[in-house]
Amino acid sequence: MPSTITEKILARHCGKTQVKPWELINADIDVVLCHDVTTPPAIDMLNKRNIKKVFDPEKVVVTPDHFVPNKDIESAELAKRLREWVHSNKIKNYYKIGNHGVCHAILPEQGHVTPSSLIIGADSHTCTYGALGAFSTGVGSTDLAAALATGKLWFKVPETIKFIINGKLPKGVYSKDIILHIISDIGVDGALYKAMEFTGSTIDELSIEARMTITNMAIEAGAKSGIMQADDKVKAYLKEKTSKKFEIVKSDKDATYLETKEYDISNLEPIVTVPNLPSNGKFISELKKGIKVDQAYLGSCTNGRIEDLRVAADILKGKKIAENTRMIVVPATTDIWKQANKEGLLDIFMEFGATVSTPTCGACLGGHMGILAEGEICISSTNRNFTGRMGHPKSEVYLASPATVAASAIEGKIADPRRYL
Repeated sequence: MPSTITEKILARHCGKTQVKPWELINADIDVVLCHDVTTPPAIDMLNKRNIKKVFDPEKVVVTPDHFVPNKDIESAELAKRLREWVHSNKIKNYYKIGNHGVCHAILPEQGHVTPSSLIIGADSHTCTYGALGAFSTGVGSTDLAAALATGKLWFKVPETIKFIINGKLPKGVYSKDIILHIISDIGVDGALYKAMEFTGSTIDELSIEARMTITNMAIEAGAKSGIMQADDKVKAYLKEKTSKKFEIVKSDKDATYLETKEYDISNLEPIVTVPNLPSNGKFISELKKGIKVDQAYLGSCTNGRIEDLRVAADILKGKKIAENTRMIVVPATTDIWKQANKEGLLDIFMEFGATVSTPTCGACLGGHMGILAEGEICISSTNRNFTGRMGHPKSEVYLASPATVAASAIEGKIADPRRYL
């Protein structure tokens, strides 16, 4: 029976030749992702059961990222517990502060993600790694504890929706605009517990970093995972990251999909998602004019990679930030920060009038390093704009590409990036 890439990966990891949608399986895990917020509760669960060791220290990757640097005593205690647990389990893949990063940027960057692997993490945006042809998904702390103890986890095999995306990206339009457009089309529950498989000529042309932006936001459509077939670009990317052996699997041409949706993005405009759902996307020409921006935020696991910083810097170079607007730039990992510094991007941001932070998830989840006050508006390259997501319940978040964020910082209001390109 023909199978999708998702079904093939899950079958291989549960010792079967084939699995079917809705089948319950118990699968072997290749990589377990841990960070500073959801891992300490899992550690507590393990301790209560006197489970002191993880199933395989080599398959666990840990990075504190949500409250880095620690913002208060509580977050410092979380980081301390995580650190002590790492040392007691002799976990080598520990990216401590100073060599840390937002988890979904650091795992691919450091070579922990390979095609056809099965990766879980107690963070909803773990679906990012599907850009490299892996099945990756977020879980809760309880499932995280089970995976850390046994190296296995149960799954219900998801049905797959195929998204065929063709056409050349217009000027000022990026992969962020593509995924915001798709989510706006199908809704925040349009792919509920489904695998979103992305393919087509547009995907083929995108860089690996741009592809990760798309799979990162699959969860915003309710998906269990987002995935793309690995290709020569993935091979070239991984050649610089890891010496691990891997095998690429592909969906069969006659595989069964729940649904197939096609998009021609040749005439796509920049998309801005208005409060308070990621599905509230509008073409920038449809937006009410003159929406004032108090804060422009560039960063996160969605758009804090070096390509994103380059796009924004090209727009901001030689310009000055609008009066009464602030801009926060957060490179997603220490290595990205260093590369941006080497290329002079950080100087461009600071000369423009922005501030540059160490890697952190802080402002994205309303934790620290950029909290919004009542009534303030932020245009952000992040992935969620729920009520109170970045601060006060009466603040508002608009989602957009790094280019749109940069253009808006220049004008002090939501602006079309195409006029600066």
